[in-house]
Amino acid sequence: MQRLCDWPARLHAFIDQVKRSSHRYGTQDCLVGFAFGAVTALTGEDPAALYRGRYDTAKGALRVMREAGHANLADLVASHLPEIHVSRARLGDLAAIPDGSPFGFALGIVNGERLLVMREDGLGTTDFTAATRAFRVG
Repeated sequence: MQRLCDWPARLHAFIDQVKRSSHRYGTQDCLVGFAFGAVTALTGEDPAALYRGRYDTAKGALRVMREAGHANLADLVASHLPEIHVSRARLGDLAAIPDGSPFGFALGIVNGERLLVMREDGLGTTDFTAATRAFRVG
């Protein structure tokens, strides 16, 4: 998987699109529409195809994650992308933040010293130092 040559513009357009979207499990949540949506925008490859539309609630998302053999969202992402040390993450890479939910982690897109995150009330940010795992996108 490689980043497309125009990935910075594609990432910017993707984030603009996310700003206008509302949270929906299975199509526009932190994994399918957000984290893996960024992977698709930057690389043209769609790892979310395996999960998109297979659930429409948090309980359904948890079931799909566990049926795929993963204990948490970070492990699911690691099955698709190479894991890197958090200090090596760069713009557009993915990061995982422990959150105490049944999913174990929230996912974010590296944006400098901040992580862009999808919340049920829309796009937000959190401090990059909250991330404990990171994944290379292309």
